[in-house]
Amino acid sequence: MADASNIRRPLLPRDQQTKIMQHDNGCLRLSSSDLWNFLCVNLLFSSSNRTAINANAQCLLLPSDSDGEIPAEVSAKSAEIQSCPAPDPALYYQPVIGILTHPGDGASGRLMNGSHVSYIAASYVKFCEAAGARVIPLIYNERREVLLEKLNLVNGMLLTGGWCKRGLYYDTVEMIFKHVLERNDAGDHFPLVAICLNFELISIIVSQDRSIFERYSALDLPSTLQFKQNIELNNTVFRRFSSELLKKVSTECLIMQSHRFGVSPETFESNHALSNFFKILTTCADKNGKVYVSTTQAYRYPIFGFQWHPEKNAFEWGLPNIPHSEDAVQVTQHVANFFISEARKSSNRPPTTRVLDNLIYNHSPTYCGKAGKGYDEVYLFP
Repeated sequence: MADASNIRRPLLPRDQQTKIMQHDNGCLRLSSSDLWNFLCVNLLFSSSNRTAINANAQCLLLPSDSDGEIPAEVSAKSAEIQSCPAPDPALYYQPVIGILTHPGDGASGRLMNGSHVSYIAASYVKFCEAAGARVIPLIYNERREVLLEKLNLVNGMLLTGGWCKRGLYYDTVEMIFKHVLERNDAGDHFPLVAICLNFELISIIVSQDRSIFERYSALDLPSTLQFKQNIELNNTVFRRFSSELLKKVSTECLIMQSHRFGVSPETFESNHALSNFFKILTTCADKNGKVYVSTTQAYRYPIFGFQWHPEKNAFEWGLPNIPHSEDAVQVTQHVANFFISEARKSSNRPPTTRVLDNLIYNHSPTYCGKAGKGYDEVYLFP
């Protein structure tokens, strides 16, 4: 007896096709051979038949095992498409990033005015989460042993923008920076991203010279990035940027600056400690055309400095000049993806329960965007 699935069936008139389609509660259920005939009919009569199909069939049920076998070539192709590569055992797919709090409430005292309060702008948290990481807050004025315990739970660190450059906050940043160096020297790939204020602080820590920074006019300033000549970008934070985006970021204002201080390329290069530790990737110009170093990367460590704000394009709305174009948001996403891809290389596998106990999900952000300035949301730590 011939296999029914191999018999070429004649195409039915449209009224008979509709009768076949209307059963099983209005859904279209076809055997495997009927399905291929139906597809042929739909192609031949696409313009005239589309209305009848839409009116009479609410869903298309693909053939199940009980309706007949799927043709072998289709089944093999489907299996090929669905095959999933094994995870890379050298990578950690549950990375956790530590973010250090900053003194104050992030809103000039409008939210909380205690002397011990600190905050993290929610945009930094979203920046990490958008690339596939979770966040543990490190409260800058916690006991040193508590900070060290939390550092052992994370796979990388992010140091935020702000204003505080001395006292306990500076001491905590310096301790964390030295911890990052020690972790990497011990064989754990442990990345650090330092933004704006902390670009300045880690530069001061490395150079041991506060005088390298001078005043610039770069508050609320969208800008371009100017890449250093002959720089190799494949192993830098810009490696994920397409050639088109690299061109745009150097000719269009896709970068957000918000700082009063900077270091000139000449001062940077003349400081041997600084220039031997970091290489300059980009420079920018302030409102007066004065040039400063804007992106750096350590030679021997996964440490990356941004005088600009990669997180703001996608997640902050308080400042009127923040770029929010699709290209600008791509800048945010590419930098975040690069950072978290570095964190996945960490060999640290922290205990799940300890991570869950310390995640920022145990805290709630406060909306402060109605003031029309500053941050949209902050996490407060009284």
